[in-house]
Amino acid sequence: MAQPDFNRAMREGLADAVGFVLGALAGWWLGRQFGIDFIASPEWNARQMVGLVLIVAGCGVGRFIARRLILKDKP
Repeated sequence: MAQPDFNRAMREGLADAVGFVLGALAGWWLGRQFGIDFIASPEWNARQMVGLVLIVAGCGVGRFIARRLILKDKP
């Protein structure tokens, strides 16, 4: 009975990893489209904080979407 739990845990881990990375890249790309490049800027101001929030929000949304896609219809 341990094998299905291991398989599910591996799928969850894969979904989390893929979702976080792709979501962070999407948030960074979205920030760059608005003219906010958090990664390349050496200063800390309100614009960079908005860029950071977009990256962090992208991580969460990406994880949510990846889990929905990878784990759908799986026990």
